[in-house]
Amino acid sequence: MYYAVIDHIDKQVGRIIGQLRTDGRLKNTYVIFTSDHGLALGSHGLMGKQNMYEHSIRVPLMIAGPSIPKNKRSDALCYLRDLYPTICDLTGIATPKSVEGKSLKPVINGKQDAIYSEIYGYFRDKQRMVRNNRYKLIHYPHLDRHQLFDIKKDPNEMRDLSGDKGYNKIFRELQDKLVKKTKDWEADHGNK
Repeated sequence: MYYAVIDHIDKQVGRIIGQLRTDGRLKNTYVIFTSDHGLALGSHGLMGKQNMYEHSIRVPLMIAGPSIPKNKRSDALCYLRDLYPTICDLTGIATPKSVEGKSLKPVINGKQDAIYSEIYGYFRDKQRMVRNNRYKLIHYPHLDRHQLFDIKKDPNEMRDLSGDKGYNKIFRELQDKLVKKTKDWEADHGNK
C-alpha cells in the first residue's frame, strides 16, 4: 500500500508538470515537492514516525523553476517552515517580519553552503534532538537517556556513541545547545 501511494503521487505530479509544460507555463513556474515525515517501516524496530531517526525526520524537498540551478543537490539543513520565506524571496515578495523561517535562496543560488549550523526537533515531552552536518544527539527526557550518532560514518544510526568517552566533547557541546533550545521552547510554549 505504501508503494502504491508513492506511485500514485508520482503519476499525479507528472500530470501537473505535463499540463504546465503543455500550457507553456512551466518555464515561469516554481515547482516545489515536499511531504510530511515518513513512516519508519520497521527501521530501528519502529513502524510510525514519532522518532528522531533520519528515516523519519528527513523529508523530500525538491525545488525547480526559473533561476534554479538544474541537477544541483544540497546537504544544507533546513526546516519546512523555510519554504514560505524562500518562495517570497524567489518571487520578489517581501517576507513578513513575523515569519520565523529563513529563505533558502542563498543556498539554492550557491551563495552560501548553509543557513543553519544545526537544526532541532522535538516530539511532545518525549524526545528532543539537535543535529548538525555530522552528528545528532537525541534526548528522551522521560527516560533521561541520550543517543549520539555520527551521521557521516553511520548514516543508518546503528552505533550509539553516547557512552564512548572519545565523543565526550561533541556530546557536551550538543547537549548544551539542546538544553538551551529546550529552555527557549518551554519559555515560549510551555512544557509540551
